[in-house]
Amino acid sequence: MRAIMVMYDSLNRHMLPPYGCDWVKAPNFKRLAEKTVVFDKCYVGSMPCMPARRELHTGRYNFLHRSWGPLEPFDDSMPQILRKNKIYTHLVSDHQHYWEDGGCTYHHRYNSWEIVRGQEGDRWKGEVADPEPVEHLGQRLRQDAINRKYMQKEEDQPQSVTFSLGLEFIEKNVDCDNWFIQIETFDPHEPFFTQQHYKDLYPHDYKGPPFDWPRYSPVSEEERPYIEHVRYENAALISMCDHNLGKVLDMMDKHDMWKDTMLIVNTDHGFLLGEHDWWAKCRMPFYEEIAHTPLFVWDPRTGIKAERRNALVQTIDIAPTLLDFFNVDIPKDMQGKPLKEVIECDRKIRDGALFGIHGGHVNCTDGRYVYMRAPKSDDNTPLYEYTLMPTHMRNMFSISELQDIEVAGPFSFTKGCKVMKIAGRDKKENHSYPTLLFDLDSDPGQQNPITDSKVERRMTELMIKLMKENDCPSEQFERLGLK
Repeated sequence: MRAIMVMYDSLNRHMLPPYGCDWVKAPNFKRLAEKTVVFDKCYVGSMPCMPARRELHTGRYNFLHRSWGPLEPFDDSMPQILRKNKIYTHLVSDHQHYWEDGGCTYHHRYNSWEIVRGQEGDRWKGEVADPEPVEHLGQRLRQDAINRKYMQKEEDQPQSVTFSLGLEFIEKNVDCDNWFIQIETFDPHEPFFTQQHYKDLYPHDYKGPPFDWPRYSPVSEEERPYIEHVRYENAALISMCDHNLGKVLDMMDKHDMWKDTMLIVNTDHGFLLGEHDWWAKCRMPFYEEIAHTPLFVWDPRTGIKAERRNALVQTIDIAPTLLDFFNVDIPKDMQGKPLKEVIECDRKIRDGALFGIHGGHVNCTDGRYVYMRAPKSDDNTPLYEYTLMPTHMRNMFSISELQDIEVAGPFSFTKGCKVMKIAGRDKKENHSYPTLLFDLDSDPGQQNPITDSKVERRMTELMIKLMKENDCPSEQFERLGLK
């Protein structure tokens, strides 16, 4: 048995043909849908990048206890568990957050791993002189401007190199058994940098300044005329993602790997391209464009393809699905469920799903309603981080943050370990919105929040139940005004 996971970052469900998009050129995603089961109700759990990857490893929610950070000493790591059970695991990725302080423990859980440099301001090529300034809208990092000079050809772009190395691993090991490869590209994450022939797939009249990297902010009046252009820039990068996906499908066809090789194609979250008058993610309510994600799975044990499933699934289900596929015991601390029975008969595996970012809304969906619970007070307190690995995205916790550490726990999943309890950062942009309730059946675009006390009461009870099952810190209930 072998398994391949192709993972993208910020891949929008609503930009893919299998999910109803009729203008993005992505024939291989159509082809993928014909060879797999397509999940119609897949949701994120913890946002954004590294919190989602902690879920990918551990099969449990991250965001109620901690923000961005590494794996913890007590965490169950799916690739490490496979490795201990003599399943060879390999990671090839250009996702530069793995090699920062806040992601430094993930890649070492695999038997082997390869790094591809150059994405999103990765501190890669060293040039002392500043690059020529360029008029632009949105963001443009100095380092990113330098890096682009070293990837003028498609084969030199990090995504292309990542897939090339992944395919090299598959070709080299196609006659071997018991392996898992994670081919993970940062694309189509911003900046939307790709080759001209992909841009040419989306001809449009654009005379504005370069704009391929929106800020995490509301759409400004200056930017509003260019929303369509940014969407085309994103679409061009999705078409490149589609091209490389086709190479994986070709490889599986070439070696008849469909008979014994699982294929998972997934992402960590979506990205707003002007919808709801917002760019990006993390600074606004987690609308469907962000939280409702694409997921495709081929399980050779079932032989089911070209079908869709409506059961509510999440990122936390991927780790137990892979362990189950390789007949490896699933740790008791994993909250996710194997997807085999969902694939077989659309079996319901949960009543509801939590999702969110540390210190922001706590969100809950039952597949029809989405309930976004806001903090009860403007100061967003009490809020704490629980960790033994005190790092943020690119740096360790500051000396001032570490002055008043308490010892807390253990929690049910920390294997008897007590942890540091550290006052959380107050990021007002993550919680300065009211409590919201949406009915996706009548309002799939989430344009009109509803007021329905009966539904809100039911969704509140479901949220409390799921938070308790996560052994949620008691102050989270207080922060949200939940009894």
